[in-house]
Amino acid sequence: MMKEPFFYRFIARPVVRVFIKLWYHPTVVGLENIPKSGRIVLAGNHTNDMDSVMMVSVVPFRVLHFLAKDSLLKGAKKLIFSGMGIIPVNRSIHDKNALNNAINALEEDKAIAIFPEGTINRTEDIIMPFKIGAVKMASETNTPIVPFVITGKYKFGTKNLKIEFLKPIKVSKKEDLTEDNEKLMKIISKKLEESRDE
Repeated sequence: MMKEPFFYRFIARPVVRVFIKLWYHPTVVGLENIPKSGRIVLAGNHTNDMDSVMMVSVVPFRVLHFLAKDSLLKGAKKLIFSGMGIIPVNRSIHDKNALNNAINALEEDKAIAIFPEGTINRTEDIIMPFKIGAVKMASETNTPIVPFVITGKYKFGTKNLKIEFLKPIKVSKKEDLTEDNEKLMKIISKKLEESRDE
């Protein structure tokens, strides 16, 4: 059974919450779309190393277990991230262990957060192709996905940083999840395009 990290809930999150609010002033929309209990997958675009930190600060009522690169649990970084409920991913291989650990967490009614692009989008494209992991774990566990969209810049005093959580979607229970993965990607990319036009 995956334990809820004490460090995350009572030390890291309160400190991070104050820092993010004072430093970046993020606008948060759609928190009501995240259930306060029960299994859920949050999936969205990846813009910056600070994305997961920002999400920790703006979702105060759930512990978010992020799928993140395993290098965060090595060296000095381990002191911080080992208490953050991270599910490590070995990016050099097709890491089935990470997916299985996420599925096990969902079966315990945890909240999983994932960036399906797999890495920070540094291209000119509005979004990069999604890996199948988010819809796969949702399908295997009959878990809704809450898509989210992050826009704006992480700059001191900025007022344009925004995260919006969209309405939950259901994923099919079938072998080929290509269509569901494309649907998730289209929902997020469409919202990103709308944000650019605002």
